[in-house]
Amino acid sequence: MLNTTLTGIHVKLRALEPGDVDLLYTWENDPSVWNVSNTLSPFSRFQMEELVLNTQNDIFASRQLRLMVDLVEMGSGEMPAGTIDLFDFDPYHHRAGIGILILEPYRQKGYAFEAMEIFIRYAFGTLQLHQLYCNISPDNTSSLHLFEKLGFVKCGIKKDWIFDGQQWKAEAMFQLINHHG
Repeated sequence: MLNTTLTGIHVKLRALEPGDVDLLYTWENDPSVWNVSNTLSPFSRFQMEELVLNTQNDIFASRQLRLMVDLVEMGSGEMPAGTIDLFDFDPYHHRAGIGILILEPYRQKGYAFEAMEIFIRYAFGTLQLHQLYCNISPDNTSSLHLFEKLGFVKCGIKKDWIFDGQQWKAEAMFQLINHHG
């Protein structure tokens, strides 16, 4: 029987595969997302290949988990539309950071919301986390709206936190507490 834990109506979350190397290489080397991913220099294709081949999906060992967000279209198979990440996993305090990247053509269509709902259920149910948190630049209105719609609550502002090459920007911290676990 097929495990549907990480599958929704329009999206499916899955582990990284060797065939994802070129996509990840392209996405990770897009300077337009470097300010939210804390990247300062490009990655080599070899580095991306090593990342994919050495990812063990053991969140307790690596303290992080990256999954691909695939669109599930009737009759046409699956199509990668982005990634979703759990980072700074802290098993003692039952918390982790969460982030998502959805490619431009697939934004504003509800795919990020569905992927996040699936991942939150997984984080709170399977991983038994007590809380998730995220950091969002106040000018990233799409992400602010997404996380607020999912129930994340702003818990603070980090002033002059991000330097975009020209000016300092604040970053808001949001958290979602699992009140059921």
